[in-house]
Amino acid sequence: MPNSLIIAIDGPSGSGKSSVSRAVATELGLDYLDTGSMYRAMTWFIQNLGIDVTDAESVATAAKAEVIQPSIDPSEPGIRVSGRDVSMEIRGPEVTQGVSAVSAVPAVRELMVNLQREIAAKSQTGIVVEGRDICAVVLPQAPVKLFITADPQARANRRAKENGAEVSSTKDDLAKRDLADSTRTISPLEVAPGARVIDTTHMELSEVIAQVVDLARAAHG
Repeated sequence: MPNSLIIAIDGPSGSGKSSVSRAVATELGLDYLDTGSMYRAMTWFIQNLGIDVTDAESVATAAKAEVIQPSIDPSEPGIRVSGRDVSMEIRGPEVTQGVSAVSAVPAVRELMVNLQREIAAKSQTGIVVEGRDICAVVLPQAPVKLFITADPQARANRRAKENGAEVSSTKDDLAKRDLADSTRTISPLEVAPGARVIDTTHMELSEVIAQVVDLARAAHG
C-alpha cells in the first residue's frame, strides 16, 4: 500500500472499531493509532496530578501534548506518559469515568488533534487512525472514511466480555458515554460527511475486516 493511504475510522465504544482497525493495519502493513487511548492517557496524567477532571481551566493549564507517547505498531499497541507505560492503567474505572470530561476540554482536543495529525503525516507506510472525531475533524481528507457502529446490546455484550463486567451496568456506562460524546460542543461523535457506515451488530469480526480491506484496496486501485 502507498504511504498516502490513510484509513480514518470513527465509532462508539464497543462497536468493534479497535479490533477491526488493528487487524486491517496488520493485514495491509500499515501503522495504527488508537486516539481514544491518547485521551485516556491524558486523563490518567491529569488525575495523577490530583486535578479534578471537571475543572476545565486547571485541566487545560496542566495538559501537555508532549507527555503522550502512543505506539503505532498494530502488533504492540500501547501508550506511555512521560516514558511510563500506562497501557493497563488507562483502562481502569477511574480513567473511564473521567475521560469524557477531559476529552471535552477544548485545549486538550486541540493538543491531541495536532499530535494525531502529526503522527499521521509522518507515517512512512500509511496508517489506520481510529477514534470518535477522526473523519470529521482530525483527518477529513482521508481517502477512506468509515463509521463503525453496532446496536447498544451488542456493544454492551462485547465490552462486558472484554472487561469481565456485568452486561447491564456496561450498557448503562456506554449509554452515558455516548450521550457525553454526542452532545459535547467540541468535536461531537457523529457520522462525518462522506463516511461509510458499517453496522457490525450481526457481523463476524472477520467479515468486517474483509470489508474494510476491500474498501481500502479499492480506494487505491
